[in-house]
Amino acid sequence: MKSITIHGIDKETEKLIQKRAKSEGTSVNKTVKGLLAKALGTDKNKQDNQEEYLDLFGIWTEDDEKSFFEAIKDLEQVHPEDWK
Repeated sequence: MKSITIHGIDKETEKLIQKRAKSEGTSVNKTVKGLLAKALGTDKNKQDNQEEYLDLFGIWTEDDEKSFFEAIKDLEQVHPEDWK
């Protein structure tokens, strides 16, 4: 694998990387590699966050669907005079 050196990292970023590494119990090197992989979308350990949003998911019944489309029926109609 190729090695990359990053020069001039500011103190705050360095502290945050070290803090993250310590909290995850990993090396600074592994932490930086993980952060880069996540930022670039190449993370092999992608987390599925679907459970965080389950309260927003739902399935409509046929009655729910009919009621919704009945309520927005007027919005489906284009009135040419509105576009003058």
